[in-house]
Amino acid sequence: MSEVDEPVSSNNMLEQPKTTDSLDLIGVRFVQVGKIYHFVSNMKDELIPGDAVVVDTSRGMQIGTVVYIKKNSVDAKEENLKPIIRRSTPQDLIIRQSWADKEAEVIETCQGKVKEQNLSGVKIVDAEYSFDGKHLTILFSNETEEKQDLKGLRKVLQRKYSPAEIEFKQIGPRDVAKNLKGMGACGKETRCCTGFLTEFCSISIKMAKDQGISLTPSEITGMCGRLRCCLMYEHETYTEARKKLPKRNKRVVTPVGEGKVVDVVPLREMVIVDIPDVGKREFPSDKIKLVDENQS
Repeated sequence: MSEVDEPVSSNNMLEQPKTTDSLDLIGVRFVQVGKIYHFVSNMKDELIPGDAVVVDTSRGMQIGTVVYIKKNSVDAKEENLKPIIRRSTPQDLIIRQSWADKEAEVIETCQGKVKEQNLSGVKIVDAEYSFDGKHLTILFSNETEEKQDLKGLRKVLQRKYSPAEIEFKQIGPRDVAKNLKGMGACGKETRCCTGFLTEFCSISIKMAKDQGISLTPSEITGMCGRLRCCLMYEHETYTEARKKLPKRNKRVVTPVGEGKVVDVVPLREMVIVDIPDVGKREFPSDKIKLVDENQS
């Protein structure tokens, strides 16, 4: 299953917690490697990390796992977070599994209906029933730039899977890769997105340039067809290291003469300088001075 949307307010079917000055903040995750969502609780039977709990979300009732608890950290009068409904029972888990077992058939049916309706570019990625089976979310990707009209497909599926409420949710290439799993472009047996990344961050080509990484597409592109998430891992370290070094084309004075900076090696704090009649030489950053600083 993929992540569920942020919890939304609801005035029905929930037993609100007792009004207190403060409530416990509960971090809940719905998939093993997924985003953590916040709920509140003042249950008498205290929760502990690892407990399965029932909560209400924008995709219906769901069962999640408690990741952490911050005791008495939420002001009940100020926060609008939804409450933990209850700790999951063995019967709850059986019900959830019974609906999960139907999801593979839903995916296959959806894929067939997409072909029947000639929805070119639409790829059905996953199907998710809510814990109580009242909500069915179809995850899909769109390989074209045009917006897809799925009204006809929704109508067909609504008839077939009634009374479950059908919702279509489009996901991007990174989410598709996370869902499909598999080997990473680097050869790692498990892609980072499925192994430990709980959220996707913005990745730019500048990150590769700052780290001196080859800009060859095969070197910086992941299996999703987007820039690799790992480009961000060491970017901050390189950025901070570069601040201590002169930029390219700056004139500097070295122990063997004046020259121009042609490159830097941030992690080793080394500077490569092209010196007339000497050639390119590498120097520690503390052995050179900018020409302007030297003249002043």
